[in-house]
Amino acid sequence: MAENDVVSRADALRELTAPGQPYELETVELYGQSCRAFLNAPPTLRDLFADNRSDLPFIVFEDERYSYEEVWQLACRYAAILVDDFGVRKGDCVAISMRNYPEWIIAFTAVTSIGGIAVAMNALWQPREMEYGLHDSGAKVLFADQERLDHLLHFAQPLQDLIVLGVRPNKPLAPGVYDLARLLTRSQATTMPHVDIHPVDDATIFYTSGSTGHPKGAVSCHLNIITALFSWELDARAGALTKGMEFPTLESQPVVLLAVPLFHATGSHAVYLASYRAQRRIVCMYKWEVARAAEIIERERVSAFIAPAAMTGDLVEFARKETCDLSSLATVGGGGAPRAPEQVRNIERIFTHAMPGTGWGMTETNAIGTGINGAEYLQRPESSGRCSAVLELRIIDEQGDELPTGTRGELLIRGTSVIRGYWNRPDANAETFVDGWLRTGDVAYLDDDGFLFIVDRIKDLVIRGGENIGCGAIESVLLEHPGIVEASVYAVPDERLGEEVGTTVYTREPMEEAALRSFLQLRLTRFEVPRFIHFSDEPLPRTASGKILKRQLREEACIRWLNRAVTT
Repeated sequence: MAENDVVSRADALRELTAPGQPYELETVELYGQSCRAFLNAPPTLRDLFADNRSDLPFIVFEDERYSYEEVWQLACRYAAILVDDFGVRKGDCVAISMRNYPEWIIAFTAVTSIGGIAVAMNALWQPREMEYGLHDSGAKVLFADQERLDHLLHFAQPLQDLIVLGVRPNKPLAPGVYDLARLLTRSQATTMPHVDIHPVDDATIFYTSGSTGHPKGAVSCHLNIITALFSWELDARAGALTKGMEFPTLESQPVVLLAVPLFHATGSHAVYLASYRAQRRIVCMYKWEVARAAEIIERERVSAFIAPAAMTGDLVEFARKETCDLSSLATVGGGGAPRAPEQVRNIERIFTHAMPGTGWGMTETNAIGTGINGAEYLQRPESSGRCSAVLELRIIDEQGDELPTGTRGELLIRGTSVIRGYWNRPDANAETFVDGWLRTGDVAYLDDDGFLFIVDRIKDLVIRGGENIGCGAIESVLLEHPGIVEASVYAVPDERLGEEVGTTVYTREPMEEAALRSFLQLRLTRFEVPRFIHFSDEPLPRTASGKILKRQLREEACIRWLNRAVTT
């Protein structure tokens, strides 16, 4: 039991999930495995949407505002267009590729409500990657904004049978592309077309970040996603119960800032879909700009901000230097990438009422896995929290044997939110799933209280003269330096040792390499101190999910390293 807890988390979960309680758990069969699921959860996403219609504000985008009911009515019209005009049927894939416009949410609502599979495409993909995703998913229809419509012109092989619906076009549409706004003027539907949808039917395809090779399409059913949403609710109520507190009844509508792309599970699940039952107002940002975010938080009285460490770190830095009223923030949640411990502490110090929170999850787990917040997070800033009640964790060695508490090994996970597999990738399924367990590729350990600590990626190692060096551990030490904002550690080829340690760091102000080496030599073993150090005067490149593009930095470093060797 954590310090100051009235009851343990285990007891709180047992009480909240007992027979007759709102979060009662039952055992179900899913993908050939026995799993725990929420008895009282809506069976499908369509039920989630329909059950939570109201006149409360739902989406804010610049000067546009839509209520929950208005979004539902627009989704009914979208659905009628898909079914009646373009013949979309249950099981058809419909791709969505755009910025965080209201149309993304409306299209997702419509597609999943008629039994279609919503393909959440990475809006930052270049034409070649977008072409791959559309071919791979076999999408019948594509919702695309102008940037993505422009990408279609650069495809190597145009998709002849793809139906393209243009969203907010600002130039003449190419032949064969439909203007969604014009189609809507002809649709007067007020009800959702009836389709028989089951909890285990495929609902979404979310592509992994694709930092190596082609991205893989992670396929989730309605039950996977609904379970994730209820799991967050359960954890929040269990957290209150452990402290002997009543779950708060809010005096005003909660407001969340959507700065993470909707095509990432943090944006779609933790921000968007989790808002329905909470009846939260979502304020959408077209793209991340910290000054703009601070202005929105102040104007809209935003109460929750959930984003990767890079974004929450930007807000912390901005709040340090600028005068702005961010006192409405009650939660600063994390996801996508871990925070430096100092950022965790700074969230509590700098924001008037906000407490930090984070969790570990994957696209493949529908963004849930473990969670931690408040005082527990401040006490264990390196931890990703404790396991969801509907999931199980294991730590194994290279032989597949389970390891004892405190021992590092590969993290495996299974349970109701885990995807059924990868779209058209039996090879990836065979590599990733073992006896119902999903291999995460993360090196981790569990402490005596069940808190998870992610140590490294299995493949994120520098093998220097036979010595395995964990990149994550060096990155943590680099981030302890007060002048470093971001750091990435990677392997640089070395003729004698095979690999050497390299790093790229983004600093607040110019820094001498000798001074940084002195700092590191006090905290790392000799062979862990990076031989190659590159200083960047701008933030490090990241994927849409907030993870640093380590491969890009490594490739750039290798070129510099080679050039340096040639000139010397």
